[in-house]
This record gives sequence, C-alpha cells and structure tokens, in this order.
Amino acid sequence: MSFQRINLAGWSREATQGDTRAFLSHFEAADRLGFDGVWFHEFRLLGDSGPYPSPLLLAAALLARTDRLRVGTSALVMPLHQPLLLAEELTQLAHQSGGRIDAGVGRGTDPQTLKTLGLCASETREMFERGCTALQEHAPHVPLYVAGSTAETLGFAIARDIPLLLSLEPPEHAQLAHVDALLNGRQSTLLARSSLARHVCIGTSQAAVRAQLDSLWPRFQQRRAFFAARRGVPPEQVPRLDPAQMLREQFVYGDPAQCHAQLTALHARCGINSLRCVFNANGLLDNRQALAGMTLFAQEVLPALRKPVSPGLQT
Repeated sequence: MSFQRINLAGWSREATQGDTRAFLSHFEAADRLGFDGVWFHEFRLLGDSGPYPSPLLLAAALLARTDRLRVGTSALVMPLHQPLLLAEELTQLAHQSGGRIDAGVGRGTDPQTLKTLGLCASETREMFERGCTALQEHAPHVPLYVAGSTAETLGFAIARDIPLLLSLEPPEHAQLAHVDALLNGRQSTLLARSSLARHVCIGTSQAAVRAQLDSLWPRFQQRRAFFAARRGVPPEQVPRLDPAQMLREQFVYGDPAQCHAQLTALHARCGINSLRCVFNANGLLDNRQALAGMTLFAQEVLPALRKPVSPGLQT
C-alpha cells in the first residue's frame, strides 16, 4: 500500500507571477496527468503576495476549468475570516465543484497583516480555535485540515480530530514528535488522514537530477537569507543549509524507480496517506521545468504507486 492521494503544492508568491491563462492551464494539465489535487497558500496585504491573495477565488476559477482535480487551501488564515461567512463560501464551492474543495486553516502569525487589519496577536489563537469549531459545525461536508507546528495548535487538532497539513520547512518530524507525545499511545486515524509535503526532483538520469539539485542549493540559501532579513536577522547569522540534510528530510529525488522506492519507504515509515509534491522548488524553478517533472512522474511513478498490491505480496 502507498499514498492514496498525490497532490501538488508550491505555487505561491513569485511562482504565481505571469500570464493568468498560462498559470491556470498548468493545473488543467495536472488534472489530465492524473494528480489528485493542488494546494494554495493565503498571503494577505503583503507586497510580495502575488496576484492571487485569495485562494478561494483562485479555487473557484480552477474548479470551473477541471474535471477531477481537488483544490485545497494550505492554509486559510482563520483570524482574517468571519467563520460563518467562510463556512458559507466553502459550502458553496463544494456545491459548485461536486465536493472538490479542501479547507486547510491556520492561525497565521504575519505581524504586518495583523497590524494592517488592527488585529491583536494575542487574540489570534482564540479566533483560530473558534473558527475551526464553526467550520466543523457549519461546513461539515468540507474536509477540514489544520496547519500548525506548535504543541498548542497540534493539541487542539488532536482534541477536535482534525487531520494535519504537516509542513515542508521546518520538516515535519518535530510536529510528529509532538503528535506522538500528545496521543500518548492512544490509537488514532488522524495521521493516516493527514498530509505531508516533499520537494520532488525527478529525471531520466542521475546526471540530470544532480545538475538540477546543484543549481537549487545556492537559490535555497538566498531565499533563506531573504526571509531572515525580513525578520531582522543579519546575513552573517543565517545558518548555511545542509544539502544532505535537506535531501534526507525534504526531498524525493532520482530517476522514477528511485522516487517510487523513496515514496514507498516514506509511506511505510509515517503511515500518512496524502502527499503534497512540490515540483517547482516553491518557485525557484519555472512552470516549464515543473511541468517536465510532473509529466515524467505521472507517466512513470503514479501508475506504480496506484497499482494494487496482491495479498500475497503484502508485508
């Protein structure tokens, strides 16, 4: 047995720039290739949010252009929304799309957005929890997920039995440690219903994969320094990334057979049934490069992942 849902992620900020028709057609192609869904972030009132600050409006456009692709939010910033109105909008999207919307929600901590809207950071946890409860009650047919990394947020999700959107960075192992501690040996299907993310670097040869990875490391470091600077951290204090650690914790990489083997092992290790694949390095690769990886993955890896395992071969 392997992942039951193979989704896409990574299209936010600079990755959303460019012609709208070309952007939407990328996900029409994903629908045809057989991917199960795509997830979009919500960044509000920020200079680099990109042209699609509302993932729900983007979802409406994509759901109207695709036949089977699900669209998810990873995540709606709950304190920015009136919960009952949000529940109504999600319910409408579910109705319009035949139930193809997934609602990932988070607390949100960007100080600029909160300040612009006059929101108090100390009140966002209560707003987040109250909003999640309202969505469960008033949009019960829309699958709900929680994105978060703190023990408080994970504890709330476990108490409400809401599956998790585990993060790519920082890697999910710290979140899973919190979950294990909070469950304290109790049986739960919550993790099986949750979702994790991985960068995917796939190629027809080892040389092609290595060349792409080598081109990404300095760009990952530059991005790390950029966001650190926004937090007031000087460049000399930004830790150097460790490529070996990133490959181990955040990547699936190699030729199709290697990617399949890594995914099979990942599923066996974590028991989570939904994967969010990032083919564009969160915008460091363009859509042409991402589509090439998606196409090879869809042709060579997806069929193997979805092939039923005969009882005699199960372990």
